Amino acid sequence: MSPDIRAAEPGRRSSDTLRTTVPAPVHPRRTYWREALSRTFAAVEVAAPEEACSDAVRTVRLGHLRVAEMDGGPLRARRTERLIAQGQDEPLVVTLLVSGAARVGQDGREVPLLPGEIVFSDMGHPMQWEFPQPFRTKSLVLPRRLLGLEEPGLRRLTAAPVRPETPLGQVLSPLLNQLVDTAATYPPAIGEALARHLVDLLTVLVAERLHQEADDTPGTARALLPRIQVFIDRHLADPDLTPEVIARAHQISVRYLHRLFQAEDVTVGRWIQRRRLQECRRELGRRDTADRTIAAVARTWGFTSAAHFSRVFRAAYGMSPAEWRDSAARAPLTPPAPGAAPEAPAAASTASLPRPPRLPVSRLPVHHPGEAGDTAA
Repeated sequence: MSPDIRAAEPGRRSSDTLRTTVPAPVHPRRTYWREALSRTFAAVEVAAPEEACSDAVRTVRLGHLRVAEMDGGPLRARRTERLIAQGQDEPLVVTLLVSGAARVGQDGREVPLLPGEIVFSDMGHPMQWEFPQPFRTKSLVLPRRLLGLEEPGLRRLTAAPVRPETPLGQVLSPLLNQLVDTAATYPPAIGEALARHLVDLLTVLVAERLHQEADDTPGTARALLPRIQVFIDRHLADPDLTPEVIARAHQISVRYLHRLFQAEDVTVGRWIQRRRLQECRRELGRRDTADRTIAAVARTWGFTSAAHFSRVFRAAYGMSPAEWRDSAARAPLTPPAPGAAPEAPAAASTASLPRPPRLPVSRLPVHHPGEAGDTAA
């Protein structure tokens, strides 16, 4: 069975192409996908599982660009050096994963792709797509030369997922989603104009992304990291403070956030936990908070489990929260400086207390499921 290339549906231009296959055994499916993907993107090798599935590929010409929508079952497609040597003027493909899951590999990287994420694929380089389950994608196909990028720039774009919460993702994801749905309704003149504006917009967005990566220098990190640490301090009481929340607030990726904290030899979650422990220790050492329970103090600073708090406190300071509070209560008050107003009896300072031993952050116990740990404690 070969692909069934059907006539344009009502309301579509005659240049639109809809390729579909009814549920069919594996060999016809491989033939279908090999021909459909080759006509839409570039020649590929295809592997498909034994089970029969329904598949569909719809392509629409938009000026000098093409948009494509694919629906199918499990599939793996591979672009090889041999196939590349047979082609010319290989396109760049910008793909939005609408549903399902995927893994994409190119230029030495292999990454998972989740719904809502976008990935760039350069058909001039070997690459591999794998869809382990039923999926839907929407893609923009354009000549590589239109973005005006040299090879190093293209290689930094490929197999590097664009998250929907990033500036590029916030603009490109809804635009690509709607464009594929509506491209067939535009008259040719409108399609040409849209294509020109789309390339201009894509060029600006890609240049901005590459510029941000180029600015990823030690000086930039030194300026950004203190701001992030201040943000964490302001939100320590929020048990939902996570790396994702922090990255989104600073318009950076979670991966880049973790890289910033690697310079401090600590994970983001451990940094949050350490700061919460420091604030709890300070508050438990004050005599004017003696009427508050240890659990209440822990909750104030974002710990959602009293048992977990006690474990990490002991690991960090070598004593339980109750033992620390008792030692602080027995310590003498610090005498006021000459000429200073006498200290109120209820405002004991912990300055005169011996500092509890502190273990390295890396030795703090790992959080358990349902506890704050790396995200909230």
